[in-house]
Amino acid sequence: MRFLAVLFLLAAIPASAQTLRVGIASDPDVLDPTLSRSVAGRQVFAAMCDKLLEIDEQGALVPQLATAWEWQEGGRALLLTLRPGLRFHDGEALDAAAAVFGLNRHLTAPGSTRRGEMGPVSAVEVAGPLALRIRLSEPFAPLLAALADRAGMLVSPRTPPEAQQAPACAGPFRLTRRVAQDRIELERFSEYWNPGAIHFERVIYRPIPDTTVRAANLRAGGLEVIERVATSDLDTLAADRRVRVLEGPSLAVHYIAINIANGERANTPLGRDARVRAALEAAIDREVLNRVAFEGRYRTANQATPPGHPHHIAAIATPGRDLARARALLREAGLERLRIRLSVPGISEYTQAAEVIQAMAAEAGITIEIQVVETATLLRQWTAGDFEALVIQWSGRTDVDQNLWSFNACGESLNGGRYCSAEADLALREGRTSTDTPTRLAAYARAMEVLLRDRPYIYLWHPRSFFAVRAPLEGLRLIPDGLIRVQGLRMRG
Repeated sequence: MRFLAVLFLLAAIPASAQTLRVGIASDPDVLDPTLSRSVAGRQVFAAMCDKLLEIDEQGALVPQLATAWEWQEGGRALLLTLRPGLRFHDGEALDAAAAVFGLNRHLTAPGSTRRGEMGPVSAVEVAGPLALRIRLSEPFAPLLAALADRAGMLVSPRTPPEAQQAPACAGPFRLTRRVAQDRIELERFSEYWNPGAIHFERVIYRPIPDTTVRAANLRAGGLEVIERVATSDLDTLAADRRVRVLEGPSLAVHYIAINIANGERANTPLGRDARVRAALEAAIDREVLNRVAFEGRYRTANQATPPGHPHHIAAIATPGRDLARARALLREAGLERLRIRLSVPGISEYTQAAEVIQAMAAEAGITIEIQVVETATLLRQWTAGDFEALVIQWSGRTDVDQNLWSFNACGESLNGGRYCSAEADLALREGRTSTDTPTRLAAYARAMEVLLRDRPYIYLWHPRSFFAVRAPLEGLRLIPDGLIRVQGLRMRG
């Protein structure tokens, strides 16, 4: 069956020296930066939607649509200067007025998942033809990092509300066609501000959840680049002279998210009782999980930020496995055995990890029923509360606030389990409103103590970013967010 899938994919992809074909791990949810919440969407946005700011290989902020920025009024205002001559894909000029529209859209659009990332913004105003000012009710240190991601992606004021599947952005490529679960086709935008960095006429994204099928397509010449190479495929790819493997740092974390209070499906022992969640965690050996599922190439996780991240809290120890404690916690909660329905994206590394966790949990008297769900569907279920527990990745951000606030603060847009703690909120709010780094780190350490006690999430592993490219492709930059930048990519010869 896997061999037939490879043949089908290769037959369906047209070959062209002018076309960059990218294998991604899943189909994006919605191609609207205001509403999107999938990693796959961010991969496509990397070609469609430039941001106000960009990050470089070290995670530092650098210009993109904005060429300069300046904090004013004691951190309660941010002045941004736009690059001249910018245009959206529909031909509309991207000036200060258009940028104000785009940022206000993030703040006011129904269902926006950017609103929480932008923090206490009180107003966005034109400060000149190419200058805009974002006003804040209080200082908000993570704002610049947010503007280096989807909150910094702007869409044209001419984009109607019903065009959420294909808003006009200001990136190097514009959307021409999307076939769900099959392909996303982009063509080069002739009025892009940095044409010298673009060396392809078209980009085609192919969602291929099976990592080995993605790798086989690359080796056969059906793709130019693939993301998220499975650790089990690394040796095979490294031995193939037709391709090259590239390894870079990652900001990502994988975890189990638990439905604490979002609808009827939260009414389970796992959702109601923190002792049951503690029992599940005590049944998991993260080191063994890493060795068995990922050949020891990843790192165990005990918090949202990986080691080496400037906001990683080194004092928080990763708990080991303790089967006796797991069984005792279940008995303390009045349970001899426990059944959990665990939703998992239909991506190879998730299903492999879930099976390892399933076997570990069984030794503690916990039966895990694995339900494989397409990624975009799983994200919708997470938001709607149609899950008991699920395994998912957060691709990570350069500021820890973006890894914690929207997922844990009461009532926030990405808090699908509806966890709510006044104690955690107080610490998280202090961390995001202070501009002093030691104060912020202390606040986030207090927040993590609460979150690790209540366990709305059980952090499992931090991946490395593994990409593979056809040997002639050069120019892939290894940015810690794991996104494939099309700027600078070209075929040698």
